[in-house]
Amino acid sequence: MAQGNHEAWGWCDPTTLPPGPPAGRWPLPFSRRRREMSSNKEQRSAVFVILFALITILILYSSNSANEVFHYGSLRGRTRRPVNLKKWSFSSAYFPILGNKTLPSRCNQCVIITSSSHLLGTKLGPEIERAECTIRMNDAPTSGYSADVGNKTTFRVVAHSSVFRVLRKPQEFVNRTPETVFIFWGPPNKMQKPQGSLLRVIQRAGLMFPNMEAYAVSPARMQQFDDLFRGETGKDREKSHSWLSTGWFTMVIAVELCDHVHVYGMVPPDYCSQRPRLQRMPYHYYEPKGPDECVTYIQNEHSRKGNHHRFITEKRVFSSWAQLYGITFSHPSWT
Repeated sequence: MAQGNHEAWGWCDPTTLPPGPPAGRWPLPFSRRRREMSSNKEQRSAVFVILFALITILILYSSNSANEVFHYGSLRGRTRRPVNLKKWSFSSAYFPILGNKTLPSRCNQCVIITSSSHLLGTKLGPEIERAECTIRMNDAPTSGYSADVGNKTTFRVVAHSSVFRVLRKPQEFVNRTPETVFIFWGPPNKMQKPQGSLLRVIQRAGLMFPNMEAYAVSPARMQQFDDLFRGETGKDREKSHSWLSTGWFTMVIAVELCDHVHVYGMVPPDYCSQRPRLQRMPYHYYEPKGPDECVTYIQNEHSRKGNHHRFITEKRVFSSWAQLYGITFSHPSWT
């Protein structure tokens, strides 16, 4: 009877009803839901527009920063022609680390033997041996490579970062060519810091090799090297987070010491933009599995983090010096 009455009045078991909306949340009218969906879509579009704008601004800022700090172009930014390097004073530029000698101040004909793998297979050894003065850099060896790069070493210019690599191999760098004059360069805080001074390390090495002749670039001359870079490029080395390369120091020292300079193995500044992409050249002739030459140049030239060398910019400067200072280049040949 009860069941019949329930059906008569339209009652039903509540457990058979479909679940309703959660408490406090009732279906919104269609028009309101439409407005909210439209609003959400507009918000998402606005976010995408803002993100796109920010990315565009960052790209433009990075591009402008790179152009400002690292793009030296044709060196039009230089403010003036620096003092003639031939007239730079030697009196306080290079001080002896060992003994009281003074740095030999003149060679007629000098050759710079770079560390480039372009020298491999050239058989330039005999030609280099005949040069009046030969200049090498850092820890570039001659043992095993003399057919291409010779043995004779009149000067070896060594960066502060290469001091230990050179002194750990005295048979290669000291005993093999006892006539070599070493010129060490580095920021004063690294060369002469109270604890672990590199100058003291070199002096101790000199006690074991009495015939070793070594000099260091003075702090005043280090500043001159910086000023020279700024004068030639219009750019401040420190603000661009870069270090001058050993090649920069070597080239300037060669111009100071020598009437004529010939450079073996240095590529021109536009070399990497013209080289076939599939061609690989090791950065150093003595490291066949080392980094690629152009990869190294380009990464250093455009890097904005850390401290790097501006190799390509330096080569542009060297190119501008070629006629002024009688510098020639071969393997490859360029002017």
